[in-house]
Amino acid sequence: MNKKKLFKGFAGFCAGLMMLTPAAYLVHAEADNNVQDQTEASAISDNTGSDAAKTDAADVQKSDDTIVLRVSNWEEYIDLGEWDEDEVIDLEDGTEIFGENSMVTDFENWYYETYGQKVKVEYSCFGTNEDLYNMLTLGDKYDLVCPSDYMIMKLMAEEKVVPFSDSFYDTSIEENYYAKGVSPYIRQTFDENEINGESWSKYAAGYMWGVTGILYNPEEITEEEAGTWNILDNPKFARQVTIKDNVRDSYFAALGILKQDELTSEEFTNADTYHDDLLRVMNDVSPETIQEVQDLLQDMKDNVYSFETDSGKADMVSGKVLANYQWSGDAVYAMDQAEEDDLYLDFAVPKESTNLWFDGWVMLKDGIDEDARKQQVAESFVNFLSRPDNAVRNMYYIGYTSVIAGGEDDNTVFDYLNWNYGAEDGEEDTTEYPLGYFFSGDNSDPDYIITAPEEQTRRQLYAQYPDEAAIERSAIMQYFDADASKRINQMWINVRCYNIKDVTPQVWVIVVILILVAAGLIVHYKRSHYHS
Repeated sequence: MNKKKLFKGFAGFCAGLMMLTPAAYLVHAEADNNVQDQTEASAISDNTGSDAAKTDAADVQKSDDTIVLRVSNWEEYIDLGEWDEDEVIDLEDGTEIFGENSMVTDFENWYYETYGQKVKVEYSCFGTNEDLYNMLTLGDKYDLVCPSDYMIMKLMAEEKVVPFSDSFYDTSIEENYYAKGVSPYIRQTFDENEINGESWSKYAAGYMWGVTGILYNPEEITEEEAGTWNILDNPKFARQVTIKDNVRDSYFAALGILKQDELTSEEFTNADTYHDDLLRVMNDVSPETIQEVQDLLQDMKDNVYSFETDSGKADMVSGKVLANYQWSGDAVYAMDQAEEDDLYLDFAVPKESTNLWFDGWVMLKDGIDEDARKQQVAESFVNFLSRPDNAVRNMYYIGYTSVIAGGEDDNTVFDYLNWNYGAEDGEEDTTEYPLGYFFSGDNSDPDYIITAPEEQTRRQLYAQYPDEAAIERSAIMQYFDADASKRINQMWINVRCYNIKDVTPQVWVIVVILILVAAGLIVHYKRSHYHS
């Protein structure tokens, strides 16, 4: 059954370098007393946790006290419940998914049912990675946070995070939904990427993922024109495109333009070392390259409509602009919103490369503080969110793509995609869309092919789950060391705060005259002083 997704929210998702707001707001999740009483009674009469989970939890001493878990996540990045009655997700196998309570409240109840221990989640939100880092620097304490990949790398490099326990990755434990259900593609990515010789997997568990690309109006822009980062500097679309107002995304796009010939050459793409070479090129932070990026971005300022953080979606829906540099999840949101007004937008992944990004959960040393009970609760929170039905709830609610595939015995996530994007019976102009690379690790796997409307190869399905060709040309922006970060930050200040190319000839004439007058006065003063 193919039903259009109705997002109830979207991630306030920005990594803007210059945005430094002072604090997050707290959303304290209180479970309804009646629900809590019923949950406790149910847990006493019938503890439904698996024996393995009980054995694992037995290592952590239970108490009558309530364990408090302090969690911080992106704004509107988790299911808050209160779905309308007609929003039930009814999958083909009869599974029904519905968000009545918030995910936080459901976790508190589930944890008591499973382990017989009361927990309370103090759930708060942040707006940017920099907000979170500033909060931590100012002394705010959290046990579990969900930053983006580069902030995860930064926290790892600064040794501020706690490794996940060995038991967290034990797939024999029924409640270890993350280890059992994470996509093999995501697992491999987290295993292979390292900081100081240690893999991401040791310290981070994925939550959402995606790519960057160009959201565009296909009535005004061709797929070929949108399928390159050059569109941001294309004079044909002057003042009709927008770019992201943060240094990392803008730097990546500029590299794609500067290195286009190299990135798209057959010699480069056919090399056995293609992926390593791609990572090197898209993370080039040499002083010469940074200067070239600065020059290009300053030129680009004259071509784009704006540098934006969140307004690009509305500008696309209203028709104010024709193309928008966008994160895949927000692109899906904008396409859905535009469709309500009979405007059909498409999404393109540039041919040069795309930025593969992740948000993931890490446990902080200052919060966990060697408390085994708290760490077990934190890991259980990650596992609860990774249960396939909960992964679907979060995807439906926020519009981004979960790292969870479901594992060998659970097709809930794939069935949800069919429910959402699969072609109706008898529908014409359809295509087979393979997603085995994500669900099983084999893109030719016949069990993971969606028959979808042909348009979905350029629209929401493509944005949420890019095809294997797009994934092949993806690269992760790495965490830069202090010297490189300083140079890049200064470059961004130069781009956003001052552009020497904006100075008019008249101003230059005045500056030259003032310099000559000042020089003349100095010479006159020295001569007068000498003769006196």
